[in-house]
Amino acid sequence: MISIRNRIHIRLFVVFALVCLFIVLLWYSPVPVLSSQLHGGALMKVVVTVYYEALCPDSKYFLTKQLLPTFKIAKSIMEVKLAPYGKAKTKEHNGKITFDCQHGPIECQANIYHACAAEIIEDPLLRLEVAACMIMDNHLPQEAMKKCTNQINFDDSVIQNCFESNRGVDLLKEIGESTNSLKPPITFIPTITIDGSQGRQESILKDLLSEVCKAAGDSGEVKDICKI
Repeated sequence: MISIRNRIHIRLFVVFALVCLFIVLLWYSPVPVLSSQLHGGALMKVVVTVYYEALCPDSKYFLTKQLLPTFKIAKSIMEVKLAPYGKAKTKEHNGKITFDCQHGPIECQANIYHACAAEIIEDPLLRLEVAACMIMDNHLPQEAMKKCTNQINFDDSVIQNCFESNRGVDLLKEIGESTNSLKPPITFIPTITIDGSQGRQESILKDLLSEVCKAAGDSGEVKDICKI
């Protein structure tokens, strides 16, 4: 017969073991990226966030030669977030917000147009097409915005109103805060995160599609897209 004391010890041991097992499972279980989760148990999209500058040549190359072509192929398995700020600095004085941008005041204007367009244009592909179009020649930011939105028959006055209002400034300030919160801090523009990770930057800059495919898993849909 097992004594009452021994029974208590056995029960405590079992409870302790179960708690330990729960902690181990919780620790090693992958944490989902909530912002990329689709409803109804559908495919988890790979979240690609691009921290860039409107007048940066490397940003221009990445948006036009990597980001947009990759999205056209893999848009069903990826979500893109645009963060046009880079190495700019935000200043606040007497309630007024201003920016110092790496390539001068024109880049600050262009960054705001990019930020407004990214928020207002709902269609993900059209949003990227406008960003890639504008960055091709952003030295006249307003003209670039009008030309690129007109190409997709989008009402440019909505984006212009955003630029001229406090909303555009607030958007760029928020993007700056997000950019400055990156760990480790950015040292190169553009910096791209995949599901929040900055790893493998060199490979991402050269072959974004390959890196998205690696992060997307091995479902049938992913295999169909990534066999290209």
